[in-house]
Amino acid sequence: MTVGSSSSAQILVDVRNASRHFDVSLPWLNRVLERKPRQILRAVDGVSFIIRQGETLGLVGESGSGKSTVARLLVGLYRLSGGSISIEGKPVESLQRPEGRSLRRRVQMIFQDPYASLNPRWRVGRIIAEPLVVHAKELAQAGSPVHDEAQRRHRVDALLGQVGLSAADQNKFPHQFSGGQRQRISIARALATNPDFLICDEPTSALDVSVQAQVLNLMKDLQRDLGLTYLFISHNLAVVRHVADRVGVMYCGRIVELAEKRSIFARPLHPYTRMLLDAIPDLNRTGPGRVAVAGEVPNPLNPPTGCTFHPRCPYANARCRTEVPQLQPFENEDLVACHGVFEGRLNLIPNSDSPAA
Repeated sequence: MTVGSSSSAQILVDVRNASRHFDVSLPWLNRVLERKPRQILRAVDGVSFIIRQGETLGLVGESGSGKSTVARLLVGLYRLSGGSISIEGKPVESLQRPEGRSLRRRVQMIFQDPYASLNPRWRVGRIIAEPLVVHAKELAQAGSPVHDEAQRRHRVDALLGQVGLSAADQNKFPHQFSGGQRQRISIARALATNPDFLICDEPTSALDVSVQAQVLNLMKDLQRDLGLTYLFISHNLAVVRHVADRVGVMYCGRIVELAEKRSIFARPLHPYTRMLLDAIPDLNRTGPGRVAVAGEVPNPLNPPTGCTFHPRCPYANARCRTEVPQLQPFENEDLVACHGVFEGRLNLIPNSDSPAA
């Protein structure tokens, strides 16, 4: 199965049929007494994609779709239940082994909540310098020695300047900063080890709209200047349109559509993608009418058979209720997992009201 674009850039991240299942069963004695079976939560269930050097892949979907679990799999915080993930050709499991320290230095994460991701008892200088201490040996091998405190302080000064803060800020505590400034500190900490790949788990969702724009523009500037590669997770399609090169849409632990940004906003293929786009307010919309999608996100402990979206899909038929659709190319290199698309049951009229991405 094809999982990426035709770009000639080097593949940095390769995810193949990755799964993560959680055992959420009651204790053994309770199951015996209450005669209840073991319960398995399939948070990520067979996800595949690639990310090429220098690009941004946006991952969108409702809460509980598995986006953050994918992020934690990529940095080794969760172990795979199945499939494989490789970064720069090395398995993600090596991040937890001594021989993977060099790779771990080049893979960093920006967390969602800037109020919870910074230690309130540490000054900003110590927060940003912590990765420099942990990866001092690897940084020296890469030609960026930070063995003594003076070198670390100089590096922290430079990092604060990169994210639009002053060198004097390293003597302050996190509570002395606004939410946007705290997220800039988080970005500086992530950049400390000269990474190649940043996983951004909804880094602007806790910020005001005006501050979101400032942080997003900063991240785009840093990507251009430092040659960074991003996995950008968000539930905000307007944000994804601003930062992403390609977009993957997740539903119930699976990717249901993966396409270039321009394609996915101009002609969404999967009914779920259409539902997400139709939820964006647009007073000037004059194109085809919106198709209402009813229902709620299914219980992840008891997902529907076949296509997990079929209870909410206005185009579903008997095949959708029994057969799981596979993510595959449609007409070009855009990927979609929908029986209705390939059987011609959907009206695939381009959205002329969608602004050029």
